Amino acid sequence: MNKLKFSRRTILGGASASLIMAPNVIHAQQKLKVNLVSTQGTAGLAIQEVAQAQGFLADAGVEAEIITVSDASKVIASLLGNTSDLCLWSGLGGVPAAIEKGAPLKIVGGALLFPTHAVYSSKPDIKRVSDLVGKTIGVGALGTQLHQVMLALLRKKGIDITKVTFRNVGSSTDVFRAVVAGTVDAGPSEVDVFEQGNKYKTHALEDANLWTEVPEFTFQAAYSNDESIAKKRPQIVRALSAFARAYRFVQDPSSKAAWIKAYQKASGKTEEAEAITQWNFIQKYQPYSKDLILGPDRIQFMQQLNVDLEVQKSVLPYEKVADMSLAREAIAILGNK
Repeated sequence: MNKLKFSRRTILGGASASLIMAPNVIHAQQKLKVNLVSTQGTAGLAIQEVAQAQGFLADAGVEAEIITVSDASKVIASLLGNTSDLCLWSGLGGVPAAIEKGAPLKIVGGALLFPTHAVYSSKPDIKRVSDLVGKTIGVGALGTQLHQVMLALLRKKGIDITKVTFRNVGSSTDVFRAVVAGTVDAGPSEVDVFEQGNKYKTHALEDANLWTEVPEFTFQAAYSNDESIAKKRPQIVRALSAFARAYRFVQDPSSKAAWIKAYQKASGKTEEAEAITQWNFIQKYQPYSKDLILGPDRIQFMQQLNVDLEVQKSVLPYEKVADMSLAREAIAILGNK
């Protein structure tokens, strides 16, 4: 797992800084320590870098130690083991299933409201979702985000899920590497490589842009454990407010240069093409939750998917799995910023 230590920084100058001014700059001695966890997708790591580089965490009075892990199962383990206080963003399907089994967890905010992924293949004969029958699909751990969104897509297309083979290869970045290498026949990965077919010798399936095919699938959310909510509520609220600022910032046209720089650092790539593709997508579709609120309908959809796939016995009441009061407090800190 990679650890990133965030220290206090001033907001960068220029138009990007003037877009979202800190409502209250917290003095260093007032900082609150919090342990955060997130998954390793490139866009998420770029958001994380934006929050650091633009000083959003520092301005919120948070001293955060962030670990990144490959999938939501490891996020949940980190929260239940009290290694982390708050998951910033990760797939949320496993959360209500864990709560049903007695896990003291709560979904506390929205992050990525719908998938920003397509399904890619390097095999010329795989052009549509129907061509996946009999093939191997790369995903993360079974039951986690990438696996679940592929199940939702296959079901929507009327494909018998027993007619495909799923292989756990890790994060969405790992899935794309496996697609390029040909060790899996297809798999979901981020939109940054959508226009890079010639470079990687891959193509996106014609009917598998997940943001249009399964927009009701909430891709990532913030969640915490009951003990941290009780004991570290101010820290969690401040951290949520910092990332709400980051979501608002990257969805504003003034963020282009900052996004490219953050993406390059997060991905380790020096060229700008993939960063620009992702930034253009963000500007067009506005996928991040500006108000952090996840309503009952979205959470019910994810629970019903769990029930249909026999991961969960029944749909739990919204209040049992979610507490949006922390998100509301976080947004109140920001006001209209």
